[in-house]
Amino acid sequence: MSEQALDFTLFHTKLHAASRSLLGFGLAMAALGAAAIAFPMFSTFIAAGLVGWVFLISGILMFLNAFSIHGTGPFFGALLISLLSVVAGAFLVFNPLAGEVGLTIVMGAVFLVQGAYEIAFAMEMRPRNGWFWMLISGLASLVLALVIAAGLPAISTIVLGILLGINLLTTGIGYTFIGLALRQAK
Repeated sequence: MSEQALDFTLFHTKLHAASRSLLGFGLAMAALGAAAIAFPMFSTFIAAGLVGWVFLISGILMFLNAFSIHGTGPFFGALLISLLSVVAGAFLVFNPLAGEVGLTIVMGAVFLVQGAYEIAFAMEMRPRNGWFWMLISGLASLVLALVIAAGLPAISTIVLGILLGINLLTTGIGYTFIGLALRQAK
């Protein structure tokens, strides 16, 4: 057996073993996507609040760590970054909709990278059953990234929640079909 055939066999074996988790992940992502589409304002609010909490908690941890840094320059640099993170986090936690433009830009970047990854994954899976659905998910992520870029800064928080939901739903469908196809493959 050639080295390339062994690599493909090992890749297939690992994917088949992961079919159950891929299926479960896909179904969970699809359910989250449907919920985000059904409640777009709420999903935007939750996403902005979550980002705020991440900034707030990481800023507090950076602040505490700054006092263990020796040297005036590094200490004040770490202190400044930690305080900026705390302020940004607190702002987003208490005003989650105010950070919508920044969050929209970040989501666009995530969708762009996710789309590229999913398209590459689909091409790797081809010609196995289910690869086409992963390709569709990747293309949908790229389209969503373009919609975000075209709508800035006027894109509303409702559209942001819907786009997040569509992305989660298509990702969930893609992973569900991949998981189903791998479960059926021997």
